[in-house]
Amino acid sequence: MGTTQLESVPEPKYWHLKTVLSEALDSEFSVGEILPNERDLAARFGVARATLRQALEQLELEGRLQRRRGVGTTVAPPRVGVAVGTEQHAWPGAAGDAWQPVDCEQTIPPAVVAAALDSGADEPVHVVRRSRMSHGQRVATELLYIPAASVPGLTAIDAPSGPARARAVLRELQHLSQESQDRSVELGSARADDAKDLDRLPGSPVLVVTTRFAAEGRTAVLSVATYRADTCRLTFGDSTGVEIHHDPERQAS
Repeated sequence: MGTTQLESVPEPKYWHLKTVLSEALDSEFSVGEILPNERDLAARFGVARATLRQALEQLELEGRLQRRRGVGTTVAPPRVGVAVGTEQHAWPGAAGDAWQPVDCEQTIPPAVVAAALDSGADEPVHVVRRSRMSHGQRVATELLYIPAASVPGLTAIDAPSGPARARAVLRELQHLSQESQDRSVELGSARADDAKDLDRLPGSPVLVVTTRFAAEGRTAVLSVATYRADTCRLTFGDSTGVEIHHDPERQAS
């Protein structure tokens, strides 16, 4: 690996360094590979370590790098697509679903969820917890709130506990005829439990995608999915190919 000196440029040195580093990530490193330490990188590019840190921080914000506790700075995997505005009306757990069931319990939901489901304040619902992985890393968690009326054929024998119970609830859900989906996306901050699940610090930026599934004239399922903001992109529609990236140098296509 040779030494590359940065030429004098009108833009901030760290920004130019970020571009050079990004090209190096594409040509010299693979997903998950650990970068050399800051001293070696600063020497290679002939910059101060403070300048290097600024460039690394920018690449982390853009989702090109990840700083993992106890590991170091690694090359981030490709972003996970989060579809919004899709015309497909598939139930959670249908064929091709990328989410993995983790657990399921029957409990009283938060008041705002009970209101959205139009269920009684003390009426328990099935809460299915799922996760989404990319390159061996958890990039999103999801809570599915499912009223008992949406899975009337569910029995204790079919759904004992844990992932098996979650799969049974989702399997029973497929018997409903879905009428519509409404989806919203907002930027939020990771709560303590989400941060732990996603290996992020509390308060880290996340995308919260809320989806309301309707059937038989009522809300049959409410999904609240929390994505790491540094590992996902938004996609709109099924065929237009429009994407919004966190990387400002990439153009929407």
